Amino acid sequence: MDIEFRINDFEGPLDLLLHLIKESKMDIMNIEIESITNQYVEFLEKQEKMNLEVSSEYLVLASELIEIKSKLLLPNNKLEEEEEIDPREELINRLLEYQAYKDITRVLQEKELLRKDIFTKSPENFNNYVEEVHEIHSDVTLDDLINAFQKYYQRKLENKPLNTKVTVNEISVSSRRSEIKHLLKKKNRMSFFELFPIVTKEYIVATFLAILEMAKNREIRIIQEDNFDDIICEVYKNE
Repeated sequence: MDIEFRINDFEGPLDLLLHLIKESKMDIMNIEIESITNQYVEFLEKQEKMNLEVSSEYLVLASELIEIKSKLLLPNNKLEEEEEIDPREELINRLLEYQAYKDITRVLQEKELLRKDIFTKSPENFNNYVEEVHEIHSDVTLDDLINAFQKYYQRKLENKPLNTKVTVNEISVSSRRSEIKHLLKKKNRMSFFELFPIVTKEYIVATFLAILEMAKNREIRIIQEDNFDDIICEVYKNE
């Protein structure tokens, strides 16, 4: 039993024509215009017999197909050397363009279905996840420490003997924290710069990070009484 299609089953006349071409297993680049025109017109006549309204755009394409069919049936009076224009060319280009549109639409619909399985949530305030940072000291900022240390480091490099090679094992922040704690237990307070006895990149970075971490955790306090005075690190005492 043949399946009956209605006009509403198609998105437009080109959609119907593509369907008929595929059903007839025709090559879209070499449409058998007489056969496909007959099928198209027959389809529209069935709709009218079923008292279904046929949109004017379907009738327009039907007239175009009949016109192309008539051109192909007329004898060709052109000279052989003249380039022959295929009356089907414009129709084929429209069908190819429409087919590309349908293919893209299908891909987008598939992606839309996949997107339904993805769930999102409203954006949150990321400050809720930021660890509370305590100020190092009201008189000494991180910029103060960095500027002072840069000057100190530059002086150290200028006074460093030539051809001196210092070999140090790998330094970790945790190991430097332990060493600084041990030193401050003995002296209670020390100059910030005394904590950098070795001038190597690894040692300096680990020590600097250890001092900042200890200050943040209120294990030590960093103070500077006046501008340009020595920066002092001391054991933090709850007042």
